[in-house]
Amino acid sequence: MTTGTPSQGSYYERTGEHTFKPTPHASGAWSDDEQHFSPLGGLVVHALDRHLADRPRPGLVLSRISHDILGKPALDECEVTVESVRPGRTIELLEAVVRIAGRPVVRTRAWLLASGDTAAVAGGADERLTPPGELETWAMGDLWPGGYIASLDARPLAPPRPGRATAWISTPLDLVAGEPIGPVASFLALVDTANGIAVRQSPTDWMFPNVDLTIHLHRQPEGDWTGLDTTVTFGPTGQGLTSTVLHDVHGPVGRAEQMLTVRPLPPKADGSD
Repeated sequence: MTTGTPSQGSYYERTGEHTFKPTPHASGAWSDDEQHFSPLGGLVVHALDRHLADRPRPGLVLSRISHDILGKPALDECEVTVESVRPGRTIELLEAVVRIAGRPVVRTRAWLLASGDTAAVAGGADERLTPPGELETWAMGDLWPGGYIASLDARPLAPPRPGRATAWISTPLDLVAGEPIGPVASFLALVDTANGIAVRQSPTDWMFPNVDLTIHLHRQPEGDWTGLDTTVTFGPTGQGLTSTVLHDVHGPVGRAEQMLTVRPLPPKADGSD
């Protein structure tokens, strides 16, 4: 996936025109028999890119993408199809559906907007983050299981605390084996990690998976690192929200929101009678 590091494998292997087989590196943090949504979300963006390559729309850039997670994405072969819902020269809406065993598990809508020179009025973004090269690696695998988490290079700006963390995320793995991946797909393939860097409660006592991921971009991201400036809020009635300012090494690029379903895990049996 990254351009400056030799690949050590991939999250997916293509099996057909629209089908992909996840590798063990794509396994999730909540269960090792399901896909982590982060690489799956990146795969959807890659499919959008391939769709647009077949019917180019010069000057249009991805500006918002919203994933609804309809069910458990099992660690099985998936089909990703894309269609244009609202074609246009300056605005276009695409829709992608991920199916596993014929059942929709993700439905995505993406807005493409016309690009132009607005440098003279640009402003309002947050400050840049400390560069990842100045930071130490954090062993996220001590907190989370799964092949996806084990594949990451995570570098926090400060020790994460409950509900608050800022970290850079990168990976040496390709998204799809043997295929060039665009910079936006590579960047967005790491965004869903945000829900795991600033946990409010231990994932061995509580579960708080996200049911969606919505990303707004005010600039197209570049480079091998995805910066996540993340805040997690739990409400009093079982809902939560993970909110993230997204950065590349040049500065902020947009924001991401994830709606959480917060539930206590049942006590583990201790083996006693």
